[in-house]
Amino acid sequence: MELGYPAYERGHALPDYVRRAVRAILACRTFLLGGHVQACPDGHFERVWYNSCKHRMCPQCAFLQVERWLCQWKARLLGCDHYHVIFTLPHELNDLWLANVEAMTEIFFSCVRETLFEMLGDSRHLGARPGIIATLQTWSQTLSLHPHIHCLITGGGLSDTGQWIAVRNGFLLPSKAVMKKFRGKLSDTLQKALDQGKLTPAGAKSRQQWKNQINRLSQKKWDVYISERYPYGEGVLIYLARYLRGGPISNHRLISCDEKEVTFRYEERPKEKGGKAKRETMTLPIDQFIQRFLLHVPSPGAIRVRSWGLYAHAKAVDLARCREQLGQPPMEAPELPNWQSYCARWGEEHPECCPVCGQLLLCKALIPRAGAPPPSQQAGLGKAA
Repeated sequence: MELGYPAYERGHALPDYVRRAVRAILACRTFLLGGHVQACPDGHFERVWYNSCKHRMCPQCAFLQVERWLCQWKARLLGCDHYHVIFTLPHELNDLWLANVEAMTEIFFSCVRETLFEMLGDSRHLGARPGIIATLQTWSQTLSLHPHIHCLITGGGLSDTGQWIAVRNGFLLPSKAVMKKFRGKLSDTLQKALDQGKLTPAGAKSRQQWKNQINRLSQKKWDVYISERYPYGEGVLIYLARYLRGGPISNHRLISCDEKEVTFRYEERPKEKGGKAKRETMTLPIDQFIQRFLLHVPSPGAIRVRSWGLYAHAKAVDLARCREQLGQPPMEAPELPNWQSYCARWGEEHPECCPVCGQLLLCKALIPRAGAPPPSQQAGLGKAA
């Protein structure tokens, strides 16, 4: 992005928070953010360690925050089956989304929540209140706009009388009925929001034209996916964690980049259930790649993860009651990993150990922001003596 961004920025009006995000990502782990010099106690090795930007869109420094989130949620998960449910916004609403990101996000989450709790609270299905973790993802594998919400849902819930009720026959909900309920709720909510002026009509369409568009969509099939059950939920939790931080594309997917174009890998999702994803490559003009990437920069304070029902933080008593009935011990606060403990998992490749003698490197000097090591310290940095 560094190659083409200056020209792109000059030719496009960008929100300040997007400009700040790009500046942070481009400065990540460079002298602009400062850092420190590490050295072996016995003088075998020296290297510079520049600071991370810690922006949630940065693909270089997301892993520790994601690990901490996973650690906290693994400690909270109930010992039961879980289900992965995905609600997708019809692409015909993308322009309305772009013109009203914050309002559309709230409407989307609200309709997903109401759909799941109404159906799972119905005695014909579960008749209980489940635990749900929901994450918003706005991109496809090719970085185009594709708003959808992933939900991790417990395979059971707490009844009004305080009893755990498990999903019957390993079947959470009928996907067609969920789709119809969600489609009706979202269509109705969007219509009312347009009438009340809570949504701004996008593009050349008037308010009435958008209402007509929504009416036409309400006659079509929408994309709602319900997985088969998973024993426990850690696998899906790890999947959800990918979208918390790090942006729409990781560095390992990039194949090549120059001043004109970017080539990257993506997976073509199977159209049929049970089919295998195909690995493909895509080449985009660099300005188009930047445009797609910047579509997904969240505004400051935007919350893309919600926890509902038994997994809501205010429902600790209900969660403890479920754990007891499922034979789980009381929940204990986990010890969150830090940089050192995370690196220790790498064994002999621990980046804070001397490659010659294995001792932990010590901080020898601090590097101020937008500074650089003194010339006397630059020679041999990152090399074994």
